Amino acid sequence: MVIEREIQELSHVSSGHFPDRSARWLLRQREHLEALLKIIASDLSVYLDFDRVEPLNRSFISDELRTQESDMVFSVPFQGQTETCDELIIYILIEHQSTVDPSMGLRLLSYMAQIWAEQRRQWQEQQVPQGQWRLKPIVPIVFYTGDLEWKTPLSLTAIMDVPEVLSRFVPTFETLLLDVKATDPEALTQTGDPLGWLLTVLQHEKSDESSMRQALLDALASLTDLRAGDATQYTRAILYLFLLILHRRSAEEHQDLLGLLVRENTQNMEVVNMAESIIELSEQRGLEQGIAQGLEQGIEQGLEQGIEQGARETSIRNILAVLTARFPQHDPQPVQHALEAILDPDQLTQLLQTAALTPTFEAFLQALDA
Repeated sequence: MVIEREIQELSHVSSGHFPDRSARWLLRQREHLEALLKIIASDLSVYLDFDRVEPLNRSFISDELRTQESDMVFSVPFQGQTETCDELIIYILIEHQSTVDPSMGLRLLSYMAQIWAEQRRQWQEQQVPQGQWRLKPIVPIVFYTGDLEWKTPLSLTAIMDVPEVLSRFVPTFETLLLDVKATDPEALTQTGDPLGWLLTVLQHEKSDESSMRQALLDALASLTDLRAGDATQYTRAILYLFLLILHRRSAEEHQDLLGLLVRENTQNMEVVNMAESIIELSEQRGLEQGIAQGLEQGIEQGLEQGIEQGARETSIRNILAVLTARFPQHDPQPVQHALEAILDPDQLTQLLQTAALTPTFEAFLQALDA
């Protein structure tokens, strides 16, 4: 099953990589890619045949840049009233850092040039007559989820001091920008597409719990029609919300927010089974037993037990990691057994601070025995 593979793919993503990996996962779905273009360029989206969109291989981009950037490249048929262009390329650069990069225009131009250079290489390899060479237009998009509003121009002039007489020598091109956090929720949801509602929840990833809860309820209410019309896409939407909570909200809120998602879908066995699968694949968060138990014996009790156990296990792993890094000559095995015997999460939190500050391994052992 596709959903099962996607659950495995996303459940193993670390919290640090979740913003870009989850964005890539969302936008490689045809429906969400089309929704993105509707939101930021509705005048262009009507000419694009998203039923025949094709992701392009990024192998032509250098290994160094491929590891530095999170980007996506698509080929989309163009259905305008012209015979001079039958296809264009959509290039999406996913940016989630809170610091705005003034060199974004230069970065985009560099990647666009590499795409065109690859087209030329293919023409030469296929021995296409030079008279038939035609570069495909590229639509560059910055998908930005950082907290700081993007006000810096997406152009080369952002990092240039150009006198008017020299301005004609500066390459210019338009770049589409979706600043998720700064965009009005009504602008995100005006098309009615599920992507917009998922992004309104993402807007609240750092809000207080009450605001996050309301954003979830609003999104779930707006996804009701999708549940009846496209069960697979609906399940993917719930999967995104589920993982967003796990990765971006504190453990203290998981009981309420995850429980809300499950309670709203108690009659949807696919979502319930999906939740169970996610927990089985998320041992590092210590939630699998609690949520699985919650689905069978009651959401509140099961999640509470899972979260408490998860917090203990996370604290123990962190203590051992700090001790191993600071005192590599000592065997932490005896310490692990002693830590596992401690049931008080607050005591483990205090011991984590001690591990980070204690001058010697022996001093930590004394604190542990105290």
